[in-house]
Amino acid sequence: MQLVGLGCIRARRVLFSDLHLDLPAGQVLRVQGANGAGKTSLLRMVCGLLSPSAGEVLWQGQPIARLREEYGRQLVFFGHLPGVKPELSALENLQLLLALSGMRPKASAALAALQAAGLAGHEHAPVRTLSQGQRRRAALARLVLSHAPLWVLDEPFNALDQVATQWLLGLIARHVAGGGLVVLTSHQSVTLEPTVPQQVLTL
Repeated sequence: MQLVGLGCIRARRVLFSDLHLDLPAGQVLRVQGANGAGKTSLLRMVCGLLSPSAGEVLWQGQPIARLREEYGRQLVFFGHLPGVKPELSALENLQLLLALSGMRPKASAALAALQAAGLAGHEHAPVRTLSQGQRRRAALARLVLSHAPLWVLDEPFNALDQVATQWLLGLIARHVAGGGLVVLTSHQSVTLEPTVPQQVLTL
């Protein structure tokens, strides 16, 4: 992935401009900066959800604006909100999230992903009965089954306890080791494994 001359203007305020960055596969890009610096806006541009005021995002040498649905199948986006439906169970939410990305794994695989996320015994519970951290783990469980090479994670560690944080860090490390690319923001002082190649971008 390449960011070429990327700029962002929100409410007539320049958040960043002329941003150039080369992001090869097999690494993590950690985006940091003060509140309002444009971190979430940048992640939304990387996903194709927000058009830059200048420049473009390239995926495999092609502008993502041209790739559209094809590019959408190459990524998983996790935003500030977990994106789960409170009336559905953790299992039903996971199956729905996977179906929206074109995946229909067996129920046994989805159950195993939820158990890996620390939700054993809560797989069939309505999400509205779960804690905030459990809801986030239910949404993040789709990363266990994802084949998408690009993960874009906006504050994924929010509300996670130490055990869940280590689980997610392990998922990220394995994804990168397999040639995946992860773009994330985090206010938490989490530390990636030393073997994980990482770039830091400060806005």
